[in-house]
Parts: sequence; structure tokens; C-alpha cells
Amino acid sequence: MTNQKTNINLRQLTGTDIGNVHTLLSLPQTDEYNTMGIPATLQSTENIVKEWLDKQKAIQATAYTFCIELSDTNQFIGLIALNLGKPNYHSAEVWFKTHADHWGKGYTTEALKKLLHFAFNELKLHRIEAGCAVDNIASAKVLEKAGMKREGRKRKVLPIRGEWKDNFFYAILEEDFLSISKQV
Repeated sequence: MTNQKTNINLRQLTGTDIGNVHTLLSLPQTDEYNTMGIPATLQSTENIVKEWLDKQKAIQATAYTFCIELSDTNQFIGLIALNLGKPNYHSAEVWFKTHADHWGKGYTTEALKKLLHFAFNELKLHRIEAGCAVDNIASAKVLEKAGMKREGRKRKVLPIRGEWKDNFFYAILEEDFLSISKQV
């Protein structure tokens, strides 16, 4: 990575993060385009976190979930994750969720760039994909600022609060990421 100052750190999710995760998942603003919905109880969040932890602790990890923290204070501000695809495809899908108090500050874009660095340089993946509801302009901007390209649109594929919504699909290839990294 470059020597530029970093505003955030990524660290793997642990069981001690349940309170912060529950607060994040319970915010109506961060749930607006989420298919999961707001967890009804802290126990619901514990079950979600346990599932995420099981996936990253497996002998052959199938996902990595990271906490996004401010560098100077270690304050939890969000989550970003990589769900691995079939091994022979060397691909994964990324998702993220940032606390509304920290929107518009570039933290999520920085987190995504760090995650892409991990995916391509550490995991040696070939392709990273992401999706976002077509009305989720902020997430689309994050994906594009990190170098991902919009590849298409699926009609009425996202079940959000009882309504079917369209979704944009994005991707970045290892060669795209390496080309962008050389320009920085």
C-alpha cells in the first residue's frame, strides 16, 4: 500500500463487537436499502454475528467480515465484508454498512480500497463483485470511487420492506485494481 495517511483501520470482527453491530444494524438510515431488515432483538444480532464468525473461522474460510474503525480513536463506524465464491472462480462479493454519522467523509471508500487490496494481494482473487439498489446513490458512488465498474441492472431482484427493487451490479478485476494502484 501507499504511504499516505489512513483515516480508518480494518480489523476482523470478533464476538465482542455484537453491541456495536446491533446498534449499526438497528439504525433506520442504514437499513433503507438492506434486504436483511432491522434485527428484532440483540439475540437476533448475536445469531447473525455468530454466522459471520463461523464463516471466517472455517478451515476453508468462506467469508471475511471486518470492523471499520477510525484510526485515531479506534471508534467502530461500520462493517465491510467479503463473501467468497466458488474456489475455481477466484471471485467474491463485497458488502458494507457505515454508521450514518460517518457518511460522506470518504471512510467507506477507503475501507473498500483496503478490502480490495486484501482480496487481490492476500487472497489472490481475480474478480470482486458488488450490488446496490438503484436508488442507493451513495453506495454506487463508493463502488465507483474504488474503481468498480457498473456491469448491469437486474429488475426487481431485491426484497426490501415488502417491495421488489432493482439492483445495479458492479465488479472490478485484479488487472483493473493493479492498474489503478500503479496510478496512485
